[in-house]
Amino acid sequence: MGLIRQTLLAASTNAWLREQATRRAFVRQSVSRFMPGERIEDAIDAAVRLKSERIGTILTRLGENLASLDEAEEVTAHYIDVIERIRQAGLDGQVSVKPTQLGFDLDPDVCTRNLLRIVEHADRAAVTPVWIDMESSPYVDPTLKLFRAARERSRGVGVALQAYLYRTAKDVEDLLPLGPAIRIVKGAYLEPANVAYPKKSDVDDNYFRLCTRLLNEDSVRRATLLHIATHDAQLADRLARVIDERRVPPASYEFAMLYGIQRAQQQRLAASGRRLRVLISYGEHWFPWYMRRLAERPANIGFVVRNLFS
Repeated sequence: MGLIRQTLLAASTNAWLREQATRRAFVRQSVSRFMPGERIEDAIDAAVRLKSERIGTILTRLGENLASLDEAEEVTAHYIDVIERIRQAGLDGQVSVKPTQLGFDLDPDVCTRNLLRIVEHADRAAVTPVWIDMESSPYVDPTLKLFRAARERSRGVGVALQAYLYRTAKDVEDLLPLGPAIRIVKGAYLEPANVAYPKKSDVDDNYFRLCTRLLNEDSVRRATLLHIATHDAQLADRLARVIDERRVPPASYEFAMLYGIQRAQQQRLAASGRRLRVLISYGEHWFPWYMRRLAERPANIGFVVRNLFS
């Protein structure tokens, strides 16, 4: 793992840095490149603009590792409200939640009930799938258990899997009989070398293998949905060629990117007729998420520095 990336990931969990950063106007200005604002209204407005470009969206409220079940209840009610806003606005939108936002650390059973409430409301509103984000490696097994519990009740739920983890190929095989919705991401947490590939090239290779597995005929036959969540244009183009060669139906995949990142690539994909969905993050608890975004692409640090000295 590159030293800069390792440093940024370590900084994402530092409480002192979080407090200092949230007070600095130039940091807030740089954050605005990657999120339209802290309010749900800002996210909805951004989703409306993207819809006009034929780009779908996923909305996610930032924050994790809550301190009380009352907070988890508030987050659950918030997502139910967001689903209703998406429906009322006629958006091609979805939501994505973290288990720790729903109270997993405090009571896994409460977390499960909260997720099921969100999924049931999304089913009624036809705002599906509800995506379950994957957090650091200790959460993988309980998150997959949570996904399976929700999947028994509804097809309208999906889960993110991380390409930098050695275990993910087996997780994909284990989930395939369900005909799941899976979002393949590279991974954005600080993980030990015995758990995750330390070299970027190995992560990229594994990413390609995982996606091509989910684009196989047997996966398509099971009605699997693959979200190809990457900003690597070369990797996306390789997978687009696989899709075309295998004549994968459009309903079996979507490309997924983050708001404000590789905007030209987003427009190129949309203009070419590829299905594209942009993840829009919002909320006050943006510091850990922001540091992980910088770690994914350290070149973005230059943007922050230019704002610092402008």
